Amino acid sequence: MRIFVLGAGAAGSLLAQLLARQGHRVTCGDRDPARARRFLGKKSPIPVREVNARNLWAIVRAARGCHLLVNAAPAVFNEIVLRAALRLRAHYLDLGAHLTRHLFKAEQLRFHKRFLKKNRTAVITAGVAPGLTNLLVRRTAEMLDAAPGGRGRIEAVHIRLYESTESEDPLSQWSAEGSFDVAVSRPRIYRDGRFRLAKRFSERERFRFAAPIGETGVVLAAQDEVGTLPHFLAMREMDVKIGGNEIDRLRRWYRQGKLQRSRGLVGKRFPKTPTPRLVAKLIRRGVLQNARFAAAVLVRGVKDEQPMLIRWDGAFPTLYQIRRRGMLTTPIAYATAHLAALFIKHFPKKLPGVYPPEALPAETRQAILADARSRDFRITLKVTRLKKTEEEEF
Repeated sequence: MRIFVLGAGAAGSLLAQLLARQGHRVTCGDRDPARARRFLGKKSPIPVREVNARNLWAIVRAARGCHLLVNAAPAVFNEIVLRAALRLRAHYLDLGAHLTRHLFKAEQLRFHKRFLKKNRTAVITAGVAPGLTNLLVRRTAEMLDAAPGGRGRIEAVHIRLYESTESEDPLSQWSAEGSFDVAVSRPRIYRDGRFRLAKRFSERERFRFAAPIGETGVVLAAQDEVGTLPHFLAMREMDVKIGGNEIDRLRRWYRQGKLQRSRGLVGKRFPKTPTPRLVAKLIRRGVLQNARFAAAVLVRGVKDEQPMLIRWDGAFPTLYQIRRRGMLTTPIAYATAHLAALFIKHFPKKLPGVYPPEALPAETRQAILADARSRDFRITLKVTRLKKTEEEEF
């Protein structure tokens, strides 16, 4: 399959290399080809073309002839890239939503009828968080028999993420644009069957992640899962919280009045994603010691009148472990690229329309989860039967 990857940053460049190893013919596009080449490596045979993601026709010209257009550029360009895919009559995949036109619904879903008409497939928010997290929520719904007509139901979905970088200087595992978007956006939550906007960095709680992380503080953050899951699965509430020193730093700046959308993206606080060469340099200088990323998905529901709590924990290789594999990238970029590669490996070409991970066919979802568990990702499951409350017993 001929694949065009738009955005050759940390995740996009690694994804392009993984796809080339799968046997696909891969081409990359980026507004800064020289920097993209530093991510790919000078010896990489993958061609890179100069493309501005703001320019629809530039994308069309650069990606002409591709079967699949992968959007690894900042999510703010999603609608432009979706229109380019339709012009190309190509399938489409992206890694996240921007939630602009509709505050509580992923903007890509507006293109469903257009992709149906072109007989092409678009898989959206297909990374690790969102992406893998969506698959785990849908798998839990199946375990609870919570599909329409089933005997079970979902009461609440809580997604908890952990991002930590042991560095003396501000250094984010996300792109500068992604980190800034999280910092200045109000979190979307779903409570009592209604979407709401919450206060940034609010509702702090103590949450225990799987070892070796343990207990840490988490706060509400803007995440894309809330823009799709409640639209496809019935539930009463949902929220996403993030913990770790990266979100703690953003929370501190917010309380100091330093995070305002009107101020724009300040390079000192939101540095560009480090290239592999810069990562190696920071490690040698002792500025960067390690980095971690972890995810937990907790779903509270009822099956056969029995209240249950189902918890999934996802543990991913640390920066130190990734280095031992001969690679220099962040844990989030590593996990995102590998999961996106699995979504492409099992891409449902014969399913026209626009689909988030939770709306994919069962066989596709099962294949992706099986492959993820066979990699170096540790995904564990714990099921707890809860006591019935007096109200439920009545």
